[in-house]
Amino acid sequence: MQKLTILKIGGKLLDDDARLNEALADFSKIEGAKILVHGGGKKSSELSRQLGIEPKMVEGRRITDAATLEVVTMVYAGLLNKTVVARLQSLGCDAIGLSGADGNSILAKKRPVKTIDYGFAGDVETTNKQLIINFLNQNLTPVFCAITHNGQGQLLNTNADTIATTLAVALAQDFDVTLKFCFEKNGVLLDPADENSVIERLLPADFAKYKSQGTISDGMIPKLDNAFAAIDAGVAEVVICGRGGIAPGSFQKGTTICR
Repeated sequence: MQKLTILKIGGKLLDDDARLNEALADFSKIEGAKILVHGGGKKSSELSRQLGIEPKMVEGRRITDAATLEVVTMVYAGLLNKTVVARLQSLGCDAIGLSGADGNSILAKKRPVKTIDYGFAGDVETTNKQLIINFLNQNLTPVFCAITHNGQGQLLNTNADTIATTLAVALAQDFDVTLKFCFEKNGVLLDPADENSVIERLLPADFAKYKSQGTISDGMIPKLDNAFAAIDAGVAEVVICGRGGIAPGSFQKGTTICR
């Protein structure tokens, strides 16, 4: 079975040009089929404030009202997506930038209101797997931003970790998939202040224990929920890593998620 690497980048990695360039250089060296998924970094919050729109976050997730949706679409699907694509092209990686609306590649539904109204936040329903496979067969590297659509003309803001997970699960039937979540830390840390305290292998029981102790908290929890969902659904390998864990054979491998 052909190998496929799906890399999700986000956090402060997107906000630091030098580190982003290094990460993209590492990604471009990965042989074979690959997909990049990126979040939004802090650029959308900066632009929102410049436009007089104060960003609202709950448990690490953005509240996306109509005005915020316009901003994140401009930043995620526009500036960031095309910047990443252009830099990959300069590295010899033939990339194509996509939102979920392009080619109906990722269809989502507006998240129902429960205790929190997240606004125009989207939960993924289906992916156009064949379209993505066609791109890969043409030696193109899809670069997905965190914007999807509902099939009725409405754009939606969707968590990039969830997009990466959904793509990995859908394509695991056709490829030997490695899914990597890359951010500014070297992996899941026992001590957030100590970059050398990487947990090399994380089992579900350990995850539950560290959550109850508060060792793992905040935005790392939904990231790991996605990671375990992927491994449970048949994705061959899932890793939480820093920039040093992107390229094959790199010394800093990060945290491997285990069943």
